[in-house]
Amino acid sequence: MADEAFLQKQVARRRTFAIISHPDAGKTTLTEKLLLYGGAIHLAGAVRAKANQRHATSDWMEIEKQRGISISSSVLPFEYQGTQINLLDTPGHEDFSEDTYRTLNAADAAVMLIDAAKGVEPQTRKLFEVCRNRSLPIFTFINKLDRPSRNPFDLIDELEKILSIRSFATNWPVGLGDQFRGIYDRIDHELLLFQRQEEANAKGQIAAQKVTGIDDPRVLTWMHRAEDHPEQVQELHQKLKMELELLEQAGDAYVHSEVLEGKLTPIFFGSAMNNFGVQKFLEKLIPMAPPPSARKTSQGTIEPTDSRFSGFIFKIQANIDPSHRDRVAFLRVCSGHFLRNIEVLHARSGKTLKLSKPLELFAQKRILLEEAWPGDIVGLLDTNATLRIGDTLCQGKGIEYEAVTRFSPEHFASIQILDPMKRKALKKGLDQLAEEGVIQIYQQKGLGDKAPYLGAVGGLQFEVLLHRLKTEYNVEAKIQPLAYTHARWVENVNLERFEGRTDTQIVLDRDGCDIVLFQTDWTLRFAEENNPEGRFLKVAPSAKY
Repeated sequence: MADEAFLQKQVARRRTFAIISHPDAGKTTLTEKLLLYGGAIHLAGAVRAKANQRHATSDWMEIEKQRGISISSSVLPFEYQGTQINLLDTPGHEDFSEDTYRTLNAADAAVMLIDAAKGVEPQTRKLFEVCRNRSLPIFTFINKLDRPSRNPFDLIDELEKILSIRSFATNWPVGLGDQFRGIYDRIDHELLLFQRQEEANAKGQIAAQKVTGIDDPRVLTWMHRAEDHPEQVQELHQKLKMELELLEQAGDAYVHSEVLEGKLTPIFFGSAMNNFGVQKFLEKLIPMAPPPSARKTSQGTIEPTDSRFSGFIFKIQANIDPSHRDRVAFLRVCSGHFLRNIEVLHARSGKTLKLSKPLELFAQKRILLEEAWPGDIVGLLDTNATLRIGDTLCQGKGIEYEAVTRFSPEHFASIQILDPMKRKALKKGLDQLAEEGVIQIYQQKGLGDKAPYLGAVGGLQFEVLLHRLKTEYNVEAKIQPLAYTHARWVENVNLERFEGRTDTQIVLDRDGCDIVLFQTDWTLRFAEENNPEGRFLKVAPSAKY
């Protein structure tokens, strides 16, 4: 058991956060630039859907490399200036948002990435609401300032109007698009001049210039480019001065307690592709973001400094290593000191487990792990499929952490195997991929495992399903879309009303809970109105996998 003071020190130096964004906002690029500063990688891969080019470190699945998109959440730990950072890279595509929802359960904060030309986009809004429901602190990075961009005041106004969150601009852009000169740090009073990545690589990165304030005459000098007309620079400087004065007078002040409560978001401007403003962002994020904090359990709140180890499973991933056909459960450590060979209580089953092969994960790579602390993510080899998403592992008295939500699918299909001799392999593949949350499996009443229905939050998940069945289980199959558009778990509802109808069907989920499938909005609304005493739930009643 770790010394109490040493445990507190380990907790204090950890930051665990996820990055959320709309597709194409630059999330994977920002992730890799952060890893570069942490020394975790030495060459950033540009994400391209071409076989002959580099791929992002966090995109390790073959289909991710082919499509140039992130499909599965990745764990990317690294250390920066004495702080242990656990970066959770999440899928940006809306069809894989359920994996992001689950991963956010393991984060203590979130970085919200916004395209400066597009502002708050639909997927960002959805993921922000998940963060808000958990009261996660949110740090905003407004990206692509070197490209044509919207007025930064408009972007700040949009955050407040659409997301209902106030903001504090830690720095401010000097010009936009082709007039972008850099950023002015409002906290440290520094001017960081913009360089494109290739220029910084060739000539060395320009250090931030310390100034006494925006009226320091050196600001005007440093803003000047060889091709600039003096009046143009004067005008740009005057505009910057007016904008900073407006921020001081009308903008929100920085209040750290409000940041931790998720009521105020610090804003950072930069260009991830050009690696501009990223290091300053990381250096400001570390002291602003919270270390691991207390979490609610069935037995009350557990502090991370509690000497007894505890944690929960937030993700399952099969076949990370295709040559071994393994299954890894991702454990978020919540309290105490995790040690290899530790014996823990599996709260759901009441059994004792010995965790003899814990892994440190870095995307697809893995090494044997000897110890971990609150905030860390541990991979547990789970060849017997003992663990499920939402399971709690702990020492001492049994506790259970708050459930990981299982959402109602919006897309439905049946599956047809092309080779009947591989039916057993199909079932194994479906079961394992359902454990991961790639799809949900429903049984038709009276048919058992025969002719299952499949549900997915996003339609592209079915494409991933077919790809992984073929490449990981050697099973070729076809998907036949079904006409249903809604699924609802039901409580206190007379199911006989839905039997024998063509626009609804009753099925069972993996836990044997009744679900009614509806073909149209009208059918669902009619059912709700005519069953006022019943409940039609968008999430599973147990809310666990």
